[in-house]
Amino acid sequence: MTMELDREVSLTRELPEYGLRAGNIATLVDFVPHPSNGEEGCVLEIFNAIGESLTEIAVPISAIETLRSDEILAVRTLAKVS
Repeated sequence: MTMELDREVSLTRELPEYGLRAGNIATLVDFVPHPSNGEEGCVLEIFNAIGESLTEIAVPISAIETLRSDEILAVRTLAKVS
């Protein structure tokens, strides 16, 4: 699986600390090494449905996957993080 920067990817797991769910879409911004030789990470930019940037987050690379042609997009309200 080749992942390219500035491409949309989907989350493979829930990230409740950010109000995000598996299947949400993000843009891959950068790859980052783990500080103690663990799993490589990546920086994602999260956008709302009308294209406004909400935040950037860092996650393990295993938390994302490339988009596939058999997937469709959906809209939901962003959960408030408390």
